[in-house]
Amino acid sequence: MPHYVRADIPGGTFFFTVALLERRRRLLVENIATLREAFRGVRHRYPFTIDAIVILPDHLHCVWTLPPADADFSTRWRLIKAAFARGIAAGERLSERRQRTGERGIWQRRFWEHAIRDAADLTRHVDYIHYNPVKHGHADHVVDWPYSSFHRYVERGVYPPDWAAGSAVRGVSFE
Repeated sequence: MPHYVRADIPGGTFFFTVALLERRRRLLVENIATLREAFRGVRHRYPFTIDAIVILPDHLHCVWTLPPADADFSTRWRLIKAAFARGIAAGERLSERRQRTGERGIWQRRFWEHAIRDAADLTRHVDYIHYNPVKHGHADHVVDWPYSSFHRYVERGVYPPDWAAGSAVRGVSFE
């Protein structure tokens, strides 16, 4: 069960939005195996629990719970982004600054983070994550999108396969 705490306290549960620099690209789903391996490698070295996740072509949303003595999600994201960038072919447009620093032009530099406050906040964010492919027009039904923890939730009996978010979630934007 996630532990609800402030962002500066170890062991917290957090919602994240992480996006590609060029939002029109489909790199995340085109390179899903590379992205999964990046997550796997970082989780091996720096454990955390993925409570919910959805991977869209150009961005992803997830909820993580960190270990009790750990508040460092920034290192984890830096390593995931770097591992993914190393794992795919170069070819993206680079700004002069990125060319000077040798930085890849894959990811937006920052990510959006929100500390989950309580069970209702967690439910809202998990529902939002799972409904996101429908919201963005990538699937007609939540169950149709393959890159989502929704399927895990169905297996555990949390959602029925024909679940659809309520109007309170459909109108929310956490991006």
